[in-house]
Amino acid sequence: MQFVKAHGARLYAVAVAVLALVAHFVPELPSELVLGVVAATLGLGEAVQRAEDRKTAEAFAADPRK
Repeated sequence: MQFVKAHGARLYAVAVAVLALVAHFVPELPSELVLGVVAATLGLGEAVQRAEDRKTAEAFAADPRK
């Protein structure tokens, strides 16, 4: 779980790339299914962005002398 917290943006990028490849190379997938997964992926992207923003804010607020 610590790995996921530390590398959430990278894992998200890999998942989106895999999703795009599957959607391209498996044309028999129903478009409703693909669109549903894309919508869920966009929501997950928002969560990843907020987590990254939180880590950045914590880094800026940290005491640099530590």
